[in-house]
Amino acid sequence: MNSCFRLISIYCLLTAISVTAPAQDNSLLLNKLAAPDGPGGSRVTVTESGESASILRMAGSTRRNSTISAYRVRIFFDNSQNARSNAYATLNRFREIYPEIPVDLKYDVPYFRVTAGYCLTKEEAIILWGRIKDTFPKAFLIPEPENISLETFLRYGTAGVDEPEPTDVQVGETAL
Repeated sequence: MNSCFRLISIYCLLTAISVTAPAQDNSLLLNKLAAPDGPGGSRVTVTESGESASILRMAGSTRRNSTISAYRVRIFFDNSQNARSNAYATLNRFREIYPEIPVDLKYDVPYFRVTAGYCLTKEEAIILWGRIKDTFPKAFLIPEPENISLETFLRYGTAGVDEPEPTDVQVGETAL
């Protein structure tokens, strides 16, 4: 119920801030998905329903400065004497173990903070936290204090939450 309300809210938000700009062409994304991935050569088939195609068109016509709220996973938070070196060590370790998940380091006097992922819902953040908590046992969820741009979320959102199984599927036609 809460997820449905969240999706309806996002739909209303996108509708409210849409402008007359032309729809974003998603052929770049489709081509990227169609390319063989790694040594297994897996591919993705994309079939859009009428509703998803209209949402893509609407998202493409939103203003670039549109923002949304998000949840993230904080993996490091410290202000000790060695906080800077420990923060960079944590950042590098995370990037090595989870290269597909976005992570950043911020310094807000007097704290160094390393935060991972961009999740639209708390449930997605919990899934991400569950995936990394064994490696980073002090990790915890936070709501992103500053709204992130819609463009940033579309680029990095929920990275690392789903781990699709490799498959050998061909790319289908898209009906827009």
